[in-house]
Amino acid sequence: MAAYDVAVLGGGPGGYVAAIRAAQLGMKAVVIEEDRVGGLCLNWGCIPSKALLWNAELVHLFQNSKDFGITYDALHIDMAQAIDRSRTVVDRMVKGVEFLLKKNKVDVVPGRGALKSATAIAVEGGDVIEAKNVVLATGAHALSLPGIEIDGTTVIMSRQALELREPPESLVIVGGGPIGVEFAYFYNAYGVNVTIVELLDHLLPLEDEAISIQLERAFKKQGIGFRTGAQVEGVTVADGRAEVSISVGGKAERLAADKVLIGIGMAGNTEDLGLEEAGVTVERSFIQIDDAMRTSSTGVYAIGDVTGKLPLAHVASAQGVAAAEAIAGQTPTPLPYDKMPRCTYCQPQVA
Repeated sequence: MAAYDVAVLGGGPGGYVAAIRAAQLGMKAVVIEEDRVGGLCLNWGCIPSKALLWNAELVHLFQNSKDFGITYDALHIDMAQAIDRSRTVVDRMVKGVEFLLKKNKVDVVPGRGALKSATAIAVEGGDVIEAKNVVLATGAHALSLPGIEIDGTTVIMSRQALELREPPESLVIVGGGPIGVEFAYFYNAYGVNVTIVELLDHLLPLEDEAISIQLERAFKKQGIGFRTGAQVEGVTVADGRAEVSISVGGKAERLAADKVLIGIGMAGNTEDLGLEEAGVTVERSFIQIDDAMRTSSTGVYAIGDVTGKLPLAHVASAQGVAAAEAIAGQTPTPLPYDKMPRCTYCQPQVA
């Protein structure tokens, strides 16, 4: 007899919503989470970055307050305090998620889990969670470029960028997608000389070209530099500084900076999960699903960034609801991924 009706591997915005919805539908649910509930989004993505972007917007408004008839004698900007505030916001929201799980009588098991079979999850440390159905909500991780070493100090990823307490004098951001332009806006507001390097022809290349052009004009006005149509050839680090070698239209350029932030995309967290043994199909690091979030293995579902559908928290939550309802025997409405709202929170915002 299975101990649970639903076991969810991963407690992010997809996983905890799936577990709560399953509990609301009368099923016994458990979440297995190796870190804190809330996932990458709440702890090291959407939430802390948006808290910092609000700080940046306030700074930007003060810097331009004369246009609104507001003057002041001196403006003191403390980036360390902004970082502290963002972590406080995160901690408060994590506690909120923990309360929701407890309120809905969802068990939470700490530890890293992997499929032992289609109906069992082995948790690091020896516990085995048995369930009639399993929901994989393991998320995704940031990609780097081949041959570029992420040392976490000079060459960094978004997580390290969310912890910097002192603004560097200069920053090169590799990747002109949502992550890149949001960090560019934040650091520029704090006086950092920012240059974005984007492989394709425009910033936010997946948006309408007209929108990208308007954003580029706004960034130029704000003093944010960028190189589009630029191929990164390599990054070298010496004496605590970095040099980024790029090629633009066949012409070689070198960009020197105190730090380099890599923000080029995500890959699904599918390694060492026992997926092959359980018969779960994976393509290019992402778990393949149907409209009801079912994988190729009976009783195993997948939701969120690990599916590669649309890496947004509210999409993961919608998938979590759909998976729980499918497990309960309902027929969830297929999610219209092409119509899902999305927003990039630089200034101007793009949505």
